[in-house]
Amino acid sequence: MSATSHARISLAAVLLLIATALLPAPRARAEQPAFFRIEPLRPVAELLPIALAAKPPVESGGFRRSDLVEVTALDPTIRLDIRYATPRNFIGTPIYSQARAFLQRPAAEALVRVHRALANEGYGLLVHDAYRPWYVTKLFWDATPANKHEFVADPASGSRHNRGCAVDLTLYTLSDGRAVEMPSLYDEMSGRAYPDYAGGPEQPRRLRELLRRSMQAEGFSVYPSEWWHYDFRDWKSYAIQNARFEEIAPAGAKARR
Repeated sequence: MSATSHARISLAAVLLLIATALLPAPRARAEQPAFFRIEPLRPVAELLPIALAAKPPVESGGFRRSDLVEVTALDPTIRLDIRYATPRNFIGTPIYSQARAFLQRPAAEALVRVHRALANEGYGLLVHDAYRPWYVTKLFWDATPANKHEFVADPASGSRHNRGCAVDLTLYTLSDGRAVEMPSLYDEMSGRAYPDYAGGPEQPRRLRELLRRSMQAEGFSVYPSEWWHYDFRDWKSYAIQNARFEEIAPAGAKARR
């Protein structure tokens, strides 16, 4: 090959590099919310069959008839970000096959009232989790190191999520639909998750308190270790359940009003 041919090839390569640099950058993927992660004590694939084969604790006494209702069937403007239906959760594996949120009817109706009252402040509710089958509670307990058990429920007594009377949630801004910044990430297992954590910027703490006041006004109380977790006042009236979402109601079913 002649020197002239080499020069032409070199010039062509330079022009190609310049043209590539001038091309518009590819669009970035839609921003995904950050999430907290632990390393499970054992692989989820090993723990899940054990949890599914286990039995919930036997309870005595009378309980109200369960009436789990899909929250978004009562008000579709309540938004969902069901992390356990995605890998963006603290154990890094999808657990739910459907991104849905159920609560006992009185709790669901109270949540709708909270959501509508918050509209006056320019905010709405964004739900991360609500009713949770008991086997998932056992899976979380078995996957989580003992020094973090403060942040997961003991399956021996069950979770208020298992009774359909607990909800994990945050706020979103009505003007743009974006989740607000809070003092910690959802499911973060640290002191920043405490409802009375006094560190960090003022605005996230102010919004955390707005959520707390609004939820308390309708009979919910915050969990001592998690600003996002609220229990409905009647949780003791309902039994632990272990039904999957698919067994409660087909997707798209309308709630009885």
